[in-house]
Formats: sequence, C-alpha cells, structure tokens
Amino acid sequence: MKKILLGFMLALGLSGAALAAGSGFPLDKAPARTNDMAALQNGAKLFVNYCLNCHSAAFMRYNRLRDIGLNDKQIAENLTFATDKIGDTMRAAIDPRDAKAWFGANPPDLTVIARSRSSHAGTGPDYIYTLLRTYYRDDTKPTGWNNLVFPNIGMPNPLWELQGERVPVFEKVVSHGQEAELHRGWEPAKAGLMNATEFDQNVGDLVAYLQWMGEPAQNTRVRIGVWVLLFLAAFTVVAWRLNAVFWKDIK
Repeated sequence: MKKILLGFMLALGLSGAALAAGSGFPLDKAPARTNDMAALQNGAKLFVNYCLNCHSAAFMRYNRLRDIGLNDKQIAENLTFATDKIGDTMRAAIDPRDAKAWFGANPPDLTVIARSRSSHAGTGPDYIYTLLRTYYRDDTKPTGWNNLVFPNIGMPNPLWELQGERVPVFEKVVSHGQEAELHRGWEPAKAGLMNATEFDQNVGDLVAYLQWMGEPAQNTRVRIGVWVLLFLAAFTVVAWRLNAVFWKDIK
C-alpha cells in the first residue's frame, strides 16, 4: 500500500496528494466533451498510444468502449495490443519491475484519475489538462523534463512528439519586498507533429476520455436525473390540481 501511494504521489503527481504538492500554477479550464463521441474516440486512441504503455486502467475493459460508439472490430484492430482480448481490462505494457527501476515506483492506475480534486481552484480534469500542456525541457532533471504545474515531476512528457519542445518565459517581479518569477508565455524550441491549437485540441480529447473513463455512466445518470425531475414537476402539478378538486366542496 505504501508503495502504491508513493508512486501515486511522486511518479506522476496526478492524485489529490500530488495536486496539493503542486506549484499553485493557475489551471486552465478543461473543455467539456464527455458527450462528444468523436472526441472520446480520439481520446481513447491517444490514451492507448501514449499512456497505456506505462499506466494501467485496470477497472476499465476494452469492450466498454462500445459506449463511445466503437464496435468490437474497431476496438480489437485499433486499441488493443496483440495479446489482449476484447473483454480484458486495460493493463499497462510495461513490466512493473522496469517501471520501478526507471521511475522509482510503479506509475499509478488512471481509471479514476480525472475524478480526483486538487487543492487549487479547479477539478481533476482542469489539473490534468493544464499539466499535460506545461511541460518544458530541463537538463538538470533526471528525465530531462520539468513542469510548471508540478515542479520536479517524475514523469517525462508523454506527448513530446506531438507538442514539440518549448522554453518558458519568466518575468521577475517584486512583491511585498520579495522577488518572484511569473510565467509570461512560451518560446518555441523544437516543432512537434502538431501546432499549438491542434495539440490543445487533442489534449482536451484525452482529458475528456479520462473523465469519461472514471464514470462511464455519468452522462446517462444526468439524463435520467433530468427526466426524473421533469416527471416530478409534472406530477406535482397533477397532485396540486387533484387536491383542489377533492377539497373544492369542503368549506
């Protein structure tokens, strides 16, 4: 249990404990796309190609991806590894011993990671959306990467091929007699496969998938809740009128 918690806190910093250990960097609002089937399908593809190498989603089965509009053939041909079956859970490809040797702990399971909340203003999806977009090269770190949201993060940038490399621009300011550095933007260092707009779009899709994966029935629950409230509202009107009819002749 201690090893799991250590990995959860140090390897990635995506849990509530890790969020509390962050830098206080302002979080961007993650786009709401859990009802967008195309976005969820793209997010699932990104998750399998860039996250599932190291991170499991042990409480999610591949065949549950039918709920986002994929059929078994599409899932088997595009989203499973050669040894996986359609009914298997989404297990990481990495050997746990290698993961421990490389990262110091096994990377945490990501099934419900987007449901965790931070100590900052914002939710788990906001945190992940901002974190994945604020990596930068730092040769002083063992992995060669650092992050504005989670300084000294143990995970290298998993999406660096898509994003490319950037250099953060800071401005020194003095507040209450103390000098501090404020982040003012980015300078491009090496182009990736996507431009900034395309990258943000794809990260939004990935975060939407992580959010959906944490509670696949969420949208169904909300829809049912709306219909229940409408039914209760209509029934209240009917009950009110019936009550008036029953008591109209009583003085």
